[in-house]
Amino acid sequence: MPHVVTARCVACKYTDCCAVCPVDCFYEIDDPVMLVIDPDTCIDCQLCVPECPINAIYEEDELPEPYKEWAAKNRELFPKGKVINTKKPALPDAKPLDVIQAEEKAKGWNVQEPRNS
Repeated sequence: MPHVVTARCVACKYTDCCAVCPVDCFYEIDDPVMLVIDPDTCIDCQLCVPECPINAIYEEDELPEPYKEWAAKNRELFPKGKVINTKKPALPDAKPLDVIQAEEKAKGWNVQEPRNS
């Protein structure tokens, strides 16, 4: 089962995850500004999950309800991006995990963190 990058990555673009990917399945896209995964290339090695500082990467079958649509979005968006396999600085206004979690709670979401994070 491939992994999926969720909306937590929008406007953050931490790239720690793509630097450990053995198959170069991460793509950098501009609309929205984020990383996504090519689900046909992902080998489900799970190396990326603990590297993501905002826990934005989930196994497809473990996506929290508010982020279920991101499996289809990754598939749709990756062809519009460029492969990225090196760590770069995050965007200047990238949010830390605690801010993202507070925003989710304010929306009434109870988001479980990804396994292996």
